[in-house]
Amino acid sequence: MGGRGANRAYRLRIGSWNIGSLTSKSIELAKILQKRKINIACVQETRWAGSRAKNANGYKLWYSGVLWGKNGVGILVDSHLRESVVEVRRVNRLMTIKLVVRECTLNVVSAYAPQAGLDEEIKRRFWEGLDEIVHSIPPSERLFMGGDFNGHIGSSAGGYTEVHGGFGFGERNGGCTLLLDFAKAFDLVIANSSFSKREEHLVTYQSSVAKTQIDYLLLRKYDRRLCEDCKVIPSETLVTQHRLLVMDNGIMIRRKKRPV
Repeated sequence: MGGRGANRAYRLRIGSWNIGSLTSKSIELAKILQKRKINIACVQETRWAGSRAKNANGYKLWYSGVLWGKNGVGILVDSHLRESVVEVRRVNRLMTIKLVVRECTLNVVSAYAPQAGLDEEIKRRFWEGLDEIVHSIPPSERLFMGGDFNGHIGSSAGGYTEVHGGFGFGERNGGCTLLLDFAKAFDLVIANSSFSKREEHLVTYQSSVAKTQIDYLLLRKYDRRLCEDCKVIPSETLVTQHRLLVMDNGIMIRRKKRPV
């Protein structure tokens, strides 16, 4: 990509994956991300307690979890970008990092929405926390969000054409109306509904009894031209049910001037 001139396209690959647990998996996870050339990965259901950062096979992993080791989220950043991270914020079931890459400021959010059966207060706190995070990010900065939102947006846009690209999977349920309304309020688009794909590249969760799409990657509507592709990689099976979701973005960054 790129060519002569002051600018070149820098392809940024972002992933999202509910990994079931990070215990005994962080190195293997990092190896898969490296093989798939993923720069930044949002992970959910880490099940690690506390809030820390650690190295994982060249990646830097920031994570946040509650004391009893349930739920939890994290973000991994590769060796080329890890020193570009200038801020890390941890909120209930949410984490966000800010990176400054040349003149471009990027914000990446990892989110793990409460399951359908959980208390309404837990759900309210999650959406309020996400609302607060997105409100705090200036419109001039890039925003990418990856997460397990525990809801189905359905195969068609159905009243959400600004948000839903028309290439989802399955039937919409009530749980995902919250995500669609949230995306609409903040002018975001769901990247993995924006490309026509075979079923195996749409399904993010598969068990013996069900195939569903509950994991999503989002970005600002006016940045949608940056998104070159978004799909599931079904062959990576670090966990038995959830699949790795990836998004390729072409971001223009200014080439450093060489000294005369």
